[in-house]
Amino acid sequence: MKFLTSISAGLALVGSALTHPVFDELMIPNAPLKRAAQALKQVTNFGANTSKTKMYIYVPSKLAASPPIIVAIHYCTGTAQGYYNGSPYAQLADQKGFIVIYPESPYSGTCWDVSSKSALSHNGGGDSNSIANMVTYALDQYKGDASKVFVTGSSSGAMMTNVMAATYPELFAAGIAYSGTAAGCFLSQSGGVDQWNNSCAQGQARGTPQVWAKMVFDMYPNYNGSRPKMQIYHGSADNTLLPNNYNETIKQWAGVFGYDYTKPDSTKANSPQSGYTTYTWGDHLVGVYARGVGHTVPIRGSDDMTFFGL
Repeated sequence: MKFLTSISAGLALVGSALTHPVFDELMIPNAPLKRAAQALKQVTNFGANTSKTKMYIYVPSKLAASPPIIVAIHYCTGTAQGYYNGSPYAQLADQKGFIVIYPESPYSGTCWDVSSKSALSHNGGGDSNSIANMVTYALDQYKGDASKVFVTGSSSGAMMTNVMAATYPELFAAGIAYSGTAAGCFLSQSGGVDQWNNSCAQGQARGTPQVWAKMVFDMYPNYNGSRPKMQIYHGSADNTLLPNNYNETIKQWAGVFGYDYTKPDSTKANSPQSGYTTYTWGDHLVGVYARGVGHTVPIRGSDDMTFFGL
């Protein structure tokens, strides 16, 4: 995919307090799902939770020693149970012995708050803070491997995936975002919680890699540690979060990692399947642009395991 070159020096972020649009989420994994062996369980005492985000957890019967953890974040209109049923992570956990955390949005319409200052700040008290506390709870409760914690999500969950990677880089080794937007793209200028940003959704929020990267850095000032590697999926026929959001998300993470977003190290057509193109920058950024695919790109569970090193 060609990146747009007419980029403003700053970032246009026109946030408006709109109701969330109604749209269908295409939660179709690459292969039919078998029933997971265990039930999903709710955890109510995982730590500070000012945003009242709910925590659900999947623990396979055969748990690995020092188990890895995947945080799987649902889409708008979704639930933890719905994402457990419609994504392949619980079944993969049965095979590989890792734990899956399924957060659930507390808001009407169940989109995630990726617009408020609290959500876009490290330890800011928003949804991102609550999800981070779920991770630390699971690491402690199950003696998890802190070097193998991953985050993924679809649509609004993909937006939150990028936000989690920005606000809590010390927690995650990698993130995979299926059809989301750049971290901070939904910022509400009025400070609104869980606000829809039509300018961002329509692909009108555009900035330089440096401007986008600064948004990430400002979410956790003075952090100088390692950051999770990122994989970004988006469809060319996405009419909910328009395709330019792929460009802007790639530019953001390229800016964070110091890559030239216009010069990927490799470009593979028809990979990982016909109509998809995979772009790779260094060892920390992969983009997958899915020609003709709408909202959202179907989850590729086995490929996710490869990217996560599981």
